[in-house]
Amino acid sequence: MSEALVQLDLSMALSAEAYQVGWICAVRTEYVVASELLDAEYPTPKLSSPHDHNAYTCGRMGDHNVVVACLPKGRYGLSSAATVANDMLRSFPSIRFGLMVGIGGGAPSRKQDIRLGDVVVSSPVGKTGGVIHYEFGKTIQDKPFERTGSLSPPPTLLLNALQKLSTLHERRGHRIAETVNQMINKNPRLKKNYQHPDPAMDVLYRSSFLHPDSDRSCWEVCDPINIVQRPVRDPDQDDPAVHYGLIASADRLMKDARVRDHLAETEGVLCFEMEAAGLVDNFHCLVIRGICDYSDTHKNDVWQGYAAATAAAYAKELLSEITPVDVVGMAPSAQSAQSAQSAQSNSAPPNQNVSSTSWL
Repeated sequence: MSEALVQLDLSMALSAEAYQVGWICAVRTEYVVASELLDAEYPTPKLSSPHDHNAYTCGRMGDHNVVVACLPKGRYGLSSAATVANDMLRSFPSIRFGLMVGIGGGAPSRKQDIRLGDVVVSSPVGKTGGVIHYEFGKTIQDKPFERTGSLSPPPTLLLNALQKLSTLHERRGHRIAETVNQMINKNPRLKKNYQHPDPAMDVLYRSSFLHPDSDRSCWEVCDPINIVQRPVRDPDQDDPAVHYGLIASADRLMKDARVRDHLAETEGVLCFEMEAAGLVDNFHCLVIRGICDYSDTHKNDVWQGYAAATAAAYAKELLSEITPVDVVGMAPSAQSAQSAQSAQSNSAPPNQNVSSTSWL
C-alpha cells in the first residue's frame, strides 16, 4: 500500500517573505521530483511583482520553507535560467540561497568512476568556484572548446553543509536510493519514469565511436565491441555515488566525447549542463546534477527520471543538515548579489572581468 501523497495545505498560506530557500529546475522531469519531495505543499502567495511570470510550487522541506520554479517549457540555457532566478529574487525577497537541481551529462575518467544515476555537486577546486562557463563552436567532434570564466563559489553556509554531509556519507552512507523509493511508493504513478532503470542500460561507449544513426537506438545499431568494460561496483560502495567538484556550463548541449575526456583529464570537469552559469554570480547557489548520460552522441532519455530524482534526493538530504537559524543569519541573496556586483565593477579594470582560455 502506498503512503499518503503530499497534499496542498490551504491553511498554510504563507507570505512571500516566509520563503528563504529558492529551488530552480530546468525541465518538467526535475520539477516533478522537486514537488514530490516536499514534505508539505502550500498555496503560492500573492506576489507583488507584476512582471514575474514564473510558475511556482511552494512548500516545506524538512525545517525549511522552499519555493520551486521551473524554466518555461521549451526554454533552456543560461539566459532563461537567469531570468527565472532574477524574477524569483524580486518576488521572494527573503531568499538566502538557491539550489539548481536537475540532470546533467557525466564525464567519466580514470580518476572518477561516474555512472548513470550518480550525483555531481558543484564545489570549489583550486581557484574555481565549482562552476566554469565555457563556449565552443559546434557540439561535434574535433571542434575547439573555450573556457570563458570561473563563477562564484557557493555560500560558506552551503560549503560547510557539504563538508558535514559528505563526512556523514563516508561514515554511514546516504539515503538517496531510499528517498527515491519512498517517493515512488507514495505515488506509484511515478514508477514507470522515475524508478532505477535496468543496470544493463548503463553503457559507456569508446570516445572515438559515434552513434551511427540518430533515428535508431544504441541497442539497434551500436556494435557491443565499442563498449567500455567497467567492473561492477562493490556492494559496500554507495550506489548511486556522490561526486564533488567542477561542473561545466554552456548554452549548448555537450555531445562530444573527445572534448569531454579532454576537460575531464586536464581540468577535472565531472559534469556538463546548460543553466548554472546563468545563475551563480547573481543567485548565490549550489548546483546539483544527477547523471543521465555521458555527454556523447549516444544520449537517450532512459535515465533522466531517475537521475533527476537522485539529485533532488541529495538536495533534500543536504537541507536536513542546515538549520533555519543559520539561514536567517545570512543576508538575502538579492542583497548579496548586488553588493558583489558593485564591488566587482569598482575594482575590475575595463574589459578584464573574465579570462578566456582555449583548448584543442
